[in-house]
Amino acid sequence: MRKRVAFVTLGCKLNFSESSTFAREFESAGYERVDEDSIADLYVINTCSVTEHADKKCRQTIRKLHKKNPKAVVVVTGCYAQLQPCSIAEIEGVDAVIGAGNKGELFKIADAILEKRKAPLLYPCDISEVENIFPAFSQGDRTRSFLKIQDGCNYNCSYCTIPLARGKSRNLPIGTLVAQAREIASKGVKEIVLTGVNTGDYGRTTHEDFLDLIKALNDVEGIARYRISSIEPNLLREDILGFISSGTKFQPHFHIPLQSGSNSILAKMRRRYNREMFADKISMIRELMGDVFFGIDVIAGFPGEGEEEFAETYGFLADQIKPAAIHVFPYSRRANTDAAAMKGQVREIVKTQRVEKLMQLSDKLHDEYCCRFKGTEQEVLFESANKDGKMFGYTGNYIKVERPYNEELIGEIAKVRL
Repeated sequence: MRKRVAFVTLGCKLNFSESSTFAREFESAGYERVDEDSIADLYVINTCSVTEHADKKCRQTIRKLHKKNPKAVVVVTGCYAQLQPCSIAEIEGVDAVIGAGNKGELFKIADAILEKRKAPLLYPCDISEVENIFPAFSQGDRTRSFLKIQDGCNYNCSYCTIPLARGKSRNLPIGTLVAQAREIASKGVKEIVLTGVNTGDYGRTTHEDFLDLIKALNDVEGIARYRISSIEPNLLREDILGFISSGTKFQPHFHIPLQSGSNSILAKMRRRYNREMFADKISMIRELMGDVFFGIDVIAGFPGEGEEEFAETYGFLADQIKPAAIHVFPYSRRANTDAAAMKGQVREIVKTQRVEKLMQLSDKLHDEYCCRFKGTEQEVLFESANKDGKMFGYTGNYIKVERPYNEELIGEIAKVRL
């Protein structure tokens, strides 16, 4: 009887690309992949640790899966596993905790444990010494694939544990990524999302350049669309934007972290820009590409954010930037970060109120953005989900579209009048 494996992916698109790559390795070795609600012989949990809520969700997932099948092997990897391996190993049911530097060995470790059960095993590493990068791309969705181009971060933002969890910035060579893009195209996938921890920092370990990468990927036959999952505003160079806007496969959709619209808070965060530079980048993109879709990340309730600083952020977004969407996160106090010890910690009830205000603003701005395209004809890439007889897809500028379900449109790009 074939061994059964299930994957639970928490957090970002980068984790999703890695989990999909793990799955292919297990399947090629004869495992049957099942969903997380099924009884499996082995559960692999790829964790996030960006907030305390993410840590809590991981712990809850471990306990739920162990209760579902107490005999199953449970392997935990990802950012939380790198940051808190001993705490995770103490949770009942955990068989192995695999740090970021040992992800490439996950199949070998998990398969061996399944053959001969042992006490909880820790596979930690000094992440600051890790030079290798685990290549990954997602598979199984006929619409899009997440392609990992880079890992780690050399920035030292005062609130962030990602450099502690994923190490220093490193990347895969352009040739390797082009080969992976061709493999993705051979499976009929039309869209690739470039993902990483700090994608615009691409090239540190191979002495290549992000612009050269996107030029090479743009030439891959079979891929109709590219998106950049997230990129720091200070790394959006004019030559990169000039190329993207010159009629390439890269879509008019940018996900850019702002975090705060207050210069004093940005300085405390140790971000590498101020609000003036951020506004200039947004203006430059709009001048080159028109009414693009901007998704903006914002942290609410950072230490020292009073009513005045929050008002600066709200006004900057509402009156000046006017993005199509705001991804709002309440500040989460993380161990081993400078922000955790800062004075002026904001009460949780205040964070909640500020998050709600920003989410309401996001809904308003998103509605306004979508309304500007009513009556226009757009190309939509449709997905496979069937919900109450409807199917969904996204335009190049990331407007979600629904229509009656038609199996022939799955994974296809069709012209639609909005």
